[in-house]
Amino acid sequence: MDDKRAIETLTALAQPTRLDVFRRLIKVHPDEIAAGEIARACKVPHNTMSTHLAVLARAGLIGMRRKGRTVYFGVKLEGFRSLVGFLMRDCCGGRAEICAPLIAELTCCVPAKKRERVRG
Repeated sequence: MDDKRAIETLTALAQPTRLDVFRRLIKVHPDEIAAGEIARACKVPHNTMSTHLAVLARAGLIGMRRKGRTVYFGVKLEGFRSLVGFLMRDCCGGRAEICAPLIAELTCCVPAKKRERVRG
C-alpha cells in the first residue's frame, strides 16, 4: 500500500456511519449483511447508505455480492490487513519492542482456538 491508497482508506473510515458499517461487517465476518439491513441498523436512508458503501468498496475495505435483487456486503480483510501493515511498518522505526505491546494486546483479543489456527 502506498501513501495515496492509505489516505483514501483512512478517509473512508474517518466518517461515523462508514466506521459503524465497517465495524458491523468485521463482527460478522465471514458472513455478509444485506444492504437494506445495514441501512436499517445504522438508521440511514438507503440511498445515503449506498454512497457510504461505495466509498468503503472503492477503498478496498468491503466487497459486494448480488443474489437476485439483494446486494450483500462483507469485509475484505486483505484491504484492512494492508492498511494495518502500512501503518505498522513505520510505527516502530525498526524497533520491534515499541510495537510489541500493541501486537500482544491484539493477540489477546483473538480466542485461543483461533490463535492456534493462525499460528499454525
